[in-house]
Order: sequence, then C-alpha cells, then structure tokens
Amino acid sequence: MAISASQVKELRELTGAGMMDCKNALTATDGDIEAAIDWLRSKGLSKAAKKSGRVAAEGLVGVATEGNKGTVVELNSETDFVALNEEFQALVANIALIALADDQGSGDTDADRVNSLAFHTSGMNVGEKVTATVATIGENMVLRRSSALSVEQGVVASYIHNGVADGLGKMGVLVALQSDGDKEVLNAIGKQIAMHIAATNPLAVSSDDLDPAVVARERAVFSEQASASGKPAAIIEKMVEGRIRKFYGEVCLLEQVFVIDGENKISDVLNAAQKDAGADIKLTGFVRMALGEGVEKVESDFAAEVAAAAGTK
Repeated sequence: MAISASQVKELRELTGAGMMDCKNALTATDGDIEAAIDWLRSKGLSKAAKKSGRVAAEGLVGVATEGNKGTVVELNSETDFVALNEEFQALVANIALIALADDQGSGDTDADRVNSLAFHTSGMNVGEKVTATVATIGENMVLRRSSALSVEQGVVASYIHNGVADGLGKMGVLVALQSDGDKEVLNAIGKQIAMHIAATNPLAVSSDDLDPAVVARERAVFSEQASASGKPAAIIEKMVEGRIRKFYGEVCLLEQVFVIDGENKISDVLNAAQKDAGADIKLTGFVRMALGEGVEKVESDFAAEVAAAAGTK
C-alpha cells in the first residue's frame, strides 16, 4: 500500500517519532494510524508514549464562559515552566472553548468525552491534539478534569487565580447565578463571590447540599468531645448542635462571612445585590478547580540528579 506524505505527517505529529520511522510503521500496518502508533510504541520509537508514564501535576486551569453557561478544564503537565509556553496556553484555552460548546449542562464531565471532541478543523480530536503537543513540547500532558455550570436565566461568572493569561491560571472558579436581573450587576457580584470561593474553598452551597456522611462524621467527633466534659445529656446535645452550626458557617458558602467585607454572610450579600440587579438572585452552584489537587507529586533533588548524570556526586 502506498503511504502518503500527509499520513506520515499526521503520525509524526501524534507520536514525535522520526519521519522514516513513521513511514516504516505505516508500511508495516497498511496505513492504519492507530496500529502504527502501537507499532512505534512496541519499538520504543514513540516519544509521546515514552513520556506518558511521567507524573503530570503542573500545567494550567482554563475557564470559558458565555452568558448563562461556563466551563473549567485542567490540563496537566510535568513542570510549571510549560504554563508559560504560548502553544500550551493556546491548547488549554481552546479545550475550554470546545468543552463550553459541547454544552452538557452542569456538573462534572468525563475527560474522555472532551478528549473525543473535534479539535476545530485540525482533523484531530482533543486527545490526539494533546498527544501531538506532547511530542512537540516534550512533556507528558493529561487532560485531567472538566466541569460545567449553566442556568436557565442569569449568568455564570468566573474568576482565575494566579493568572498567566486571559482565562488561564492555577485555579479557576465558576459561579452560577439564576436571575432575570441586570447582567452587568450579576457578573460583578458573581466574580466577587468567585474570588471568595477561591479563598475559602467551601464544601457546598448550603447545609442541604452537604454530604450526609460528612455531617455524620463531624457530629460523631463533636459528640465525643462534648461527652468528655461530663455535662448532662441535654447540655451535651446543645453543645453538639452549636458546633454543627459553626461547622456549617465554615464550610457552606451561603453561611460563610464574605471575605471582601469581613462582616456579612454570602446569603446577605446576595440579598443586598438584588436591589441593584432589579430581581431576585439565587446561587445555584459553583465549581472550584485548583491545579494539581489530589495528584501525588514526585519530589526530586534536581541538583543531585544533574550531578549524578555528570558523574560528579
């Protein structure tokens, strides 16, 4: 079977392997791209495959919003230097836009689904584009997470913390506000609340949204602590309920004190904003995505590694 230059080019972009190696792989697999990738991997010739085992806990979080919907994605890399790479930044921004256009409503979305979406007019899907970028930039990359929010009426506001470019940074926050009110007012208060969320990391919008198992665990701890006081059961019960209310104030967004003014609860801040917005405002959800959270990072002594490589320990 005759192998075209475009097939060789595509395989090279996907794997980072040499031109002749790509041609040989395609010849051996009758032009089957997927089979050719596996052929290169089996020969140890795919640069992207070689990098896939490395821990990727750095990178960027990207957000994209449009009116009443928004999305946030996390693309991990091996080092934080990649976050300054314009090609990597463009990749994250484009993935966020593609995920936004997919319009899956609210909630966590499967990264595999986002990887399967077409990457504009490149002829690749998102996953293939990430693999191709692995080969050109030289670091392992993983599209780890994607999440979306939407409302029927209102806005989804956003905030980027430690930003390196528009919509890109180390943490992304989305806030969904359901309202028929003034969009400019909604976006302004939404961004302020998103900044608050970045700082306080609430567990839920309200106590009704908390995981019952989390509440039960806290109640058990508080009960044990209160019982040690030796006070009567009725007093202990009141002590536990008081501590539970304090716990709600610490972890439930609407019960938290607004970090910007240090006085009012978020629920009161929203009530006050309704006058300027000209309509009721309901906070229906939020997403806080911090780069690398939950990923076990490998600590290394860079100086020692360099010395060892040079044989001069």
